[in-house]
Amino acid sequence: MSSVDLGHNFLLLPRNCQVRELQTILRDKTTSRSDFKFYADRLIRLVIEEGLNQLPYTQTVVTTPTNCEYAGVVFEKGNCGVSIVRSGEAMEQGLRDCCRSIRIGKILVDSDHDTHDARVVYAKFPEDIAKRKILLMYPIMSTGNTVIRSVKVLKDHQVPEENIILVNLFCTPQAAHSVVEHFPGMKILTSELHAVAPNHFGQKYFGTE
Repeated sequence: MSSVDLGHNFLLLPRNCQVRELQTILRDKTTSRSDFKFYADRLIRLVIEEGLNQLPYTQTVVTTPTNCEYAGVVFEKGNCGVSIVRSGEAMEQGLRDCCRSIRIGKILVDSDHDTHDARVVYAKFPEDIAKRKILLMYPIMSTGNTVIRSVKVLKDHQVPEENIILVNLFCTPQAAHSVVEHFPGMKILTSELHAVAPNHFGQKYFGTE
């Protein structure tokens, strides 16, 4: 399955040798934990930056120190991040590095080891979450069940799926198809669509192997 088959709201990070090398290092079983975290943070930053490109902006004009006018853009107010605990928390710092004062909510979803069924254990959002554009952070999607359950919680809080941008590092075609089928109006941004997801990501990143 290609990204074209998944519709215009499924986006792949532009592919180049830098991105490919980062993906290779993160999949290599010989990569040390310190190197893994360093290169994971680099890939996270690239995905977060591209995710920010999907947010709405307005035209503006500013005056430079030399008193010239410059026509530029400014992001519209009302954006926030939501991380799906625990692996999604690995992406929070990357978002804060780009947006200093951005508010970040959390969702904790527990998945059954055998059936992969997901249930929400905890959710905490800004009070006005329904009015915000949301960067939903979750690095690895194997089945899509955790993301589907999390988005349903956001929709229960009156968040339109069109206001959600899922930022992801690695995604399987199965997960992509499942999430797109459930939420065709939500944007999904990932660095790679591959049949095998590096499910060791969270344990290696947080050193809990």
